[in-house]
Amino acid sequence: MVARTGTILYHEGREGSCCPHPSPPPWDPAEDLRCITTTFQYLQASGWYWGSISAGEAREALLTKSEGTFLLRDSSHPQFMLALSVKTRCGPTSVRIDYNRGCFWLDSISRGAPHLKSFSDVLSLIQHYTVSGQTPQDLASFKTKPNPSQHTAKDAGVPLKLVRPLHRRDGFPSLQHLARLTINKQTNCPDQLPLPKPLLRFLQNYPFFV
Repeated sequence: MVARTGTILYHEGREGSCCPHPSPPPWDPAEDLRCITTTFQYLQASGWYWGSISAGEAREALLTKSEGTFLLRDSSHPQFMLALSVKTRCGPTSVRIDYNRGCFWLDSISRGAPHLKSFSDVLSLIQHYTVSGQTPQDLASFKTKPNPSQHTAKDAGVPLKLVRPLHRRDGFPSLQHLARLTINKQTNCPDQLPLPKPLLRFLQNYPFFV
């Protein structure tokens, strides 16, 4: 499935840590392990990472949900690790998430397209594109085509927006996690709060509000 922003087309697929694309420095492969491990630790804590479900199963899970509901899952494409599945006004669709040299971004057909944001982990990417975390002028306006059989030049597509995650039945957030999300949403410096060190570590283990 394909989505596009302006002239940037997207497949199934920490703000402020965007990674530059041109002339990358020498890369230590051990950093891949660190980046990927960190991302999956965050995803496991999120409660809305659904693992190795298929695109069809993701569609079924999202079909009756409101527009903007989303989940993360493993991509069925061998060249991608993850895919974002989201309910649009025309039904569920998916966007692949690409990875290279410590950076994650929404996959694009136009590889050289300018201003394609990349992030050091997937949670930062998702948080950037959620409605609650962006002002209207900052919010990216994606266009998706939920049905591959309708991919024609005259297709106008539908807006893709992220509003709320869909938690797994066994991944519903605890009261502690909900409190952590609220704290993270209200402050940019949770490590400076007058809290015991164990609580500060708990906040640092998931520094997101989504």
